[in-house]
Amino acid sequence: MTEQARYAVVGNPIEHSLSPRIHAAFAEQTGEALVYERLLAPLEGFRDAVERFFAEGGAGLNVTVPFKQQAWEMAGRHEPRAARAGAVNTLWRAADSTLIGDNTDGAGLARDLRVNNGVTLTGARVLVLGAGGAVRGILDPLLAEGPREVVIANRTPARAEELRELFADSGTLVACTFEDLAGPFDVIINGTSASLRGDLPPLPGGLITPETVCYDMMYSQAETAFNAWARQQGAGLRLDGLGMLVEQAAESFLQWRGVRPDTGPVMAMLRPA
Repeated sequence: MTEQARYAVVGNPIEHSLSPRIHAAFAEQTGEALVYERLLAPLEGFRDAVERFFAEGGAGLNVTVPFKQQAWEMAGRHEPRAARAGAVNTLWRAADSTLIGDNTDGAGLARDLRVNNGVTLTGARVLVLGAGGAVRGILDPLLAEGPREVVIANRTPARAEELRELFADSGTLVACTFEDLAGPFDVIINGTSASLRGDLPPLPGGLITPETVCYDMMYSQAETAFNAWARQQGAGLRLDGLGMLVEQAAESFLQWRGVRPDTGPVMAMLRPA
């Protein structure tokens, strides 16, 4: 009997994570022999939890809130798309035992938009709401799609400006406050977590046309507050982050196992029509 490689998603809290279902479906689909679990790490004990996992023979970890920055700091080597992100969501050990860190979030977002939903980012005017770690993790892959302009809007302008300076060599970036926004935009991406709490940033009117695509990086079985606002503003296509979650998981699976799963059936399983 083939020994099963052990993987897990580590975070705090973690009981809500869909990742075990996603990776179990990937394993069944591809015939890869693995188990995938949830791992609750103490808020002050992330490093110990990671070291113990790999010492006990673990093959790879996904990392979720609030540990992505600590995972970046732990990694002895970073994949290029993780280097500037300052956050890591995928860990594994190289043959020489070096801990390698990757960030698959941005690739998952870009693929969900482009491949799953037919959204063209090339030449688009894109608005990104928020300037936290989630946004930092998606900027390089987003800019690689060749948008005409990416505007980062944040309540605290200094944080948006910091990201603009960090990624300025990758494309046309503008930093501003929510109040200073001037539309319309082709694509609006909500990178704040406020939507799941029923809150929204103070957004002005005129940002949306019927052709605008609105994407909430958070996922929910119910309509998020951001997507409800987008619907009221007349956005033609409104998406949440479930596709991004599945696609970033597929990117991690590819790094670990060398095979890319078919994400379509998994998304259909998680959210039946």
